[in-house]
Amino acid sequence: MIQIQNLSLQRGVKELIKQANVEIYPGHKAAVIGPNGCGKSTLFGLLRGEIQPDMGDCLVPKGWHIVSVAQETPGTDRSAIDYAIDGDARLRQLQTDLVKAEMSHNGDKIGHLHDLLAQTGAYDVEARASTILSGLGFKNEQLQLPVSHFSGGWRMRLNLAQALLCDSDLLLLDEPTNHLDLDAVIWLETWIQRYKGTLLLISHDKSFIDACVNNIVSFEQQNLISYSGNYSSYEHQRSERMRLQASEYEKQERKKAHLNSFITRFKAKASKAKQAQSRVKQLEKMQDILPVHQTSGFQFSFKPPEKLPNPLVRMEEVQVGYADNIILKQVKMNLAPGSRIGLLGKNGAGKSTFIKLLAGELQPLRGEYATSAGLTIGYFAQHQVELLHLESSAYEHVFRLDKTQTEQQVRDYLGGFGFQGNDALKAVAPMSGGEKARLVLALVVFQKPNLLLLDEPTNHLDMEMRHALTFALQAFEGAMVLVSHDRFLLSTVCDEFYLVDAGGVNVFDGDLDDYKKWLFSAAASNKTADKLTTASTNNVTTAIVQHSETSAQKANSDVDKKTRKRMEAHFRQTTKQFRDVISKEEKRMETCNQQLSKLETELSDASLYDAENKKRLNEVLSNQAGCKVELEAIELSWLDAQEQLEAASAEFEKSL
Repeated sequence: MIQIQNLSLQRGVKELIKQANVEIYPGHKAAVIGPNGCGKSTLFGLLRGEIQPDMGDCLVPKGWHIVSVAQETPGTDRSAIDYAIDGDARLRQLQTDLVKAEMSHNGDKIGHLHDLLAQTGAYDVEARASTILSGLGFKNEQLQLPVSHFSGGWRMRLNLAQALLCDSDLLLLDEPTNHLDLDAVIWLETWIQRYKGTLLLISHDKSFIDACVNNIVSFEQQNLISYSGNYSSYEHQRSERMRLQASEYEKQERKKAHLNSFITRFKAKASKAKQAQSRVKQLEKMQDILPVHQTSGFQFSFKPPEKLPNPLVRMEEVQVGYADNIILKQVKMNLAPGSRIGLLGKNGAGKSTFIKLLAGELQPLRGEYATSAGLTIGYFAQHQVELLHLESSAYEHVFRLDKTQTEQQVRDYLGGFGFQGNDALKAVAPMSGGEKARLVLALVVFQKPNLLLLDEPTNHLDMEMRHALTFALQAFEGAMVLVSHDRFLLSTVCDEFYLVDAGGVNVFDGDLDDYKKWLFSAAASNKTADKLTTASTNNVTTAIVQHSETSAQKANSDVDKKTRKRMEAHFRQTTKQFRDVISKEEKRMETCNQQLSKLETELSDASLYDAENKKRLNEVLSNQAGCKVELEAIELSWLDAQEQLEAASAEFEKSL
């Protein structure tokens, strides 16, 4: 196991860790959390052996193969798939040794090297690399493109693919979701759940952490504190501890009142749709975790827009794209004040294209697109960060927007975004990615928009800033369109979801769990067009059989009815095992979800976190983690049976 014993670590004059003790057991998956600059990445450097502790020990078992994600990607002409495989240095060295052995006609060495290559998985490595790259969003035709062809974000995905492909005992992932879209995040989440080694994860994505880890290592006042369970469990445990010590009780109660008001207002207008109820549940959970974020340095809110015309934007049969490349066809939508839309869809489906249309960066190719007088757009996207004036300060950026503001007013405003004291006066150029993102967000909020367009706003933001943004968005009075891989943000601020798919932008009838199932189903069938709702498994399998039968009847009228019926009966008999598995796993999923619901109800009981109930708390957390692992295995079994049934259906069609 990994043993951190009486560890002290200092960088420059800043003491990051002081006499910390933590143990991480083999096979455990732990998230390392804490504010930016507390020392999380430095701890990873310590585990890799790149730096040494000032005092104490950081012990990693001898012989462990440690893998982490490279932070730089050379603009090489190597193909994407070869670059991904290059991450396995041992495999590449064995391949080089084999070439040399063959050139020297050393038969014994050739045989020995072939055995070693087989043990390292050399003969299916391309298939494994293709699977990983596909999961991270690369299309088949992109696998042979040179690395130099890809942008910085896609190169980081290639670095991540290198790390995932390597065999490892300890995997260190530092913000792996920063350059991923929601689909790739869900795929990575599934991959991590199946990973057998020890994992240490740095992330500010609460939903991602919840799904991936069973331990939390928290940086708290220069110490490392270990918590059992995922991030939600950590919040409950830490919240209860802080409630007993809360020195800002009145401030906390005001926030609770704000949330209660928002929940009541939402419930009053929400339908009984599963998505709406899911959001109510998320909002109510936020009340219990407020103390964890009480000391955050980020506090801001949206000022009421000066005008709220209705509708803000009207679209009829709008077509949008780039020259001859049409991305979206016949978009019909009205954006009214109070609209809170989360955009879902696969990478490249057109989510960012739709945002750019609303932002005025793209013009419609055809159709009716009308905006109301008084429309004020607040647009956050990663390329907006690149438009900052590098020699100017945060103070100068805000002052340019309204020169009637006093210096103190500007400083007070920037303080809510973490730019306090001299930080407000330093140039943008040396700022971190997180600081630049916070500044762009500050500029967007300052302009009092009535239409807010957010394209992956949480990239580079830490947990506290994400929480502040979530809280501020709940009180925003205008219309909002959000693209994000942060499912906690999506589920707590969006009233409705729209699916961007097959050239359309249409209402998605479901919540984010339904979207995950839709992704699995779409991947299995490879038929994504027009799937806007998640149907039950039985209906899907029935439709497959009926479709197969109908297609066969129409396309093969020369086959007599008796023969056809016999073939259909044989098909139903041979595929019965798949439908039985699907039915069985569906029942198991229902049982598992019921168990999880009971465990979450028990975890919401504040008395469970009392010292005398520590044993029961650990049991509940352990059961919760086990239940989630079991549920993931059931879903994979269901998906495998679904794929086999659809493959059999395709073969049946061909045979008629």
